[in-house]
Amino acid sequence: MTRRMRWWKVLGLAGLAGVAASGVVIARAERRRRAYTPEEIRARLRDRHAEATSLSPVPPEEAG
Repeated sequence: MTRRMRWWKVLGLAGLAGVAASGVVIARAERRRRAYTPEEIRARLRDRHAEATSLSPVPPEEAG
């Protein structure tokens, strides 16, 4: 019985470590995201929009 409980404890600790590691990764990404200035965000959005519109296979006026 004690051997079975030990495995459950190990499994629980591994799960807890996984949750903690996920939290660290999310916090790091959030800090990186908040480090941008509003001007940088606007510039990145404009670049992404320009890239997305230049890659569209059929312009909307010809799709009909």
